[in-house]
Amino acid sequence: MNDVTRRGFLGGLAGVAGVAGLAACAGGSTAPASGGGGGQAGTAGQIEFWSNHPGTSKPVEQAIIKKFEAANTGLKVKLVDAGQNYEEVAQKFNAALAGGQLPDVVVASDVTWFNFALNKQITPIDDLLATAKVDTSDYVDALFNDYNFSDKHYALPYARSTPLFYYNKDLWKKAGLEDRGPKDWDEFKAWAPKIKAALGNGQVALEMADGSNYLDWYFQNMAWTFGGGYSKEWTPTFSDPNTIKAGQFLQGLAKDGTVKFNKSPEADFSAGLAACIMQSTGSLGGITKDAKFDVGTAFLPGDGNCPTGGAGVAIPMNISDERKANALKFIAFLTNAENTVTFTQATGYMPVRKSAVDLPAEKAFLEKNPNAKTAIDQLAKTRSQDNARVLLPGGGARIGKGLDQVAQGQDVATVFKGLDQQSQQVFDSQVKSKLPS
Repeated sequence: MNDVTRRGFLGGLAGVAGVAGLAACAGGSTAPASGGGGGQAGTAGQIEFWSNHPGTSKPVEQAIIKKFEAANTGLKVKLVDAGQNYEEVAQKFNAALAGGQLPDVVVASDVTWFNFALNKQITPIDDLLATAKVDTSDYVDALFNDYNFSDKHYALPYARSTPLFYYNKDLWKKAGLEDRGPKDWDEFKAWAPKIKAALGNGQVALEMADGSNYLDWYFQNMAWTFGGGYSKEWTPTFSDPNTIKAGQFLQGLAKDGTVKFNKSPEADFSAGLAACIMQSTGSLGGITKDAKFDVGTAFLPGDGNCPTGGAGVAIPMNISDERKANALKFIAFLTNAENTVTFTQATGYMPVRKSAVDLPAEKAFLEKNPNAKTAIDQLAKTRSQDNARVLLPGGGARIGKGLDQVAQGQDVATVFKGLDQQSQQVFDSQVKSKLPS
């Protein structure tokens, strides 16, 4: 791929050491729509918000909307079920871009926002933010700048996340393990026989999402820990020996029965069927509520090898200026300090405002919920995701399919060579010509 760097046009992820936050969910992947149309569906007084309700957040979204309407006479918000996940929201938005009715606000994941920005389908919001006098310096720098393309911001952070390592403390104790997560994947492999010996019928040591449910997000941690990755800037690196080694390690865990792949690992974990999982912090609230055992949380294996993820909220390009102004007013309210605390406490996502962690309600919550602090501490050790996953159209789905093939026993080097070739082709045909020179 060419030598335009992600840092050069995205502005990079700013350092976040010392900034507290909770964490959240991965995004899906989709190709941009070919059309740029879309109807003026909404009215000046109604803001249509398309969401997949990340972290089963529909009730809290409704509560925040009610507060917004009370504070903004004459404005109403229509909350639309736009899909069960980020992928489905992006597909619905693509359909609207091709000639349907556009929303005023749409949830855009870590994997989908860039293609919409690249194809000028969502609005750069910096001027709108300045006009509305929104203090953007209060957003966590790493999260706000994640939507920076060519010195313009295209979304505000909303349901932002990292993965966590969740473990069943009861099974850990039975296995004779320390009350902590593994330092790295080699240590986990050394622990695996002890964990297996402690399992009962129907239980598995480790459960992970399958390739259609963001295994590509979680596996970045494993690839990075082994010294590999999906790409360096725009150059695919699936065939790097260290990435292949990580793939072979994952395949080995599958072959010896250590790991099971599932659509919703958090459900099995909460039911006591898995000793540990890698799952979004956006699942923390549900797991804490549903599990009938003592849940432990830890950093992902490997120091400093945790990807950020989740979603922001964006405004379509092809709506009226008045609708854009109202949409900005709503997303600024949705993501203010008080509401990000409300949202994150209900779901497990990361507060996106720096000042949120100083609010009394948040301090009290963290004191009572030590597992939430794991995500706060890990945030300083996160890293930007590889371009091949989050910036190439279809990257997540393409990588997930390849990882499914690896888990099923196909030759890792062959599968990963194919991912290199496919990623390069997508870059050359859909991205390269649109990047700043």
